[in-house]
Amino acid sequence: MKPLPTPGTAPTPPPARTAIHALAVVHPNAKLGRAVEIGPFCIVGANVSIGDGTRLIANVIVNGHTTIGRHNEIHPFSVIGAASQDKKYRGEVSYVRIGDRNVIREYVTINRGTGSGSETVIGDDNLLLAYVHVAHNCRIGNRVVMSNCAQLAGHVLVGDNATIGGLVGVHQFVRIGRMAMIGGMSRVVKDIPPFVLVEGNPTVIYGLNTVGLKRANVPPETMAELKEAYRILYRSNLSLTHALDKLRTMVRTPEGRELVAFLQEETDRGILKR
Repeated sequence: MKPLPTPGTAPTPPPARTAIHALAVVHPNAKLGRAVEIGPFCIVGANVSIGDGTRLIANVIVNGHTTIGRHNEIHPFSVIGAASQDKKYRGEVSYVRIGDRNVIREYVTINRGTGSGSETVIGDDNLLLAYVHVAHNCRIGNRVVMSNCAQLAGHVLVGDNATIGGLVGVHQFVRIGRMAMIGGMSRVVKDIPPFVLVEGNPTVIYGLNTVGLKRANVPPETMAELKEAYRILYRSNLSLTHALDKLRTMVRTPEGRELVAFLQEETDRGILKR
């Protein structure tokens, strides 16, 4: 499989074998897969593992106990695997794990976990645009888009197919549900349920992410159930407890059950309810 091209450009075939530029510094203990490309002025540390076909274009630093999967594209001045910025971090061994086919643009920073053996995890097929920050112990799913300057504090969980707009700030321990969409310049301090559209400071829920749901080919019966669930949660004036009681008796689709499960899970920040 070829590495993902830079958006708007023709695909660049990978080198036939691993290529390390003469101006790059790669520790001899680093593990590099086949057809890895390390560009000029990159630095790769001793405890780093990079999978087949991944490209570090130039001026990329990868250190700490960091594992990067296959066919990722990492752009200049990104720093991956740096020590946690948490004041509780005391130099313990912790990890960054990144999956396959991610595009990580300029100046992105991804910190390793706080706590011995802890990790910061990024899944597959994500797009992290310029100046994104992913703090310690965050977990990002698959096919997530984070626009320029979006910032995640520690322990944030982001579900699959979520979209986080530019200049968004997310408080520590917040959960963002699958296929949620957060508008640019929002301040997120409470959990965002799956499938909803939110924006603002303070953040307000504006409705379902209908465009995302349609693009995902969600069937009409699921869309109808989610619309009714949204009405019960945000238009009925019921408390969250009473709304959940009602939802448990009505949901039939996998997406409806997913929404109820999210609302029932333990939360440090509380659910955004307005």
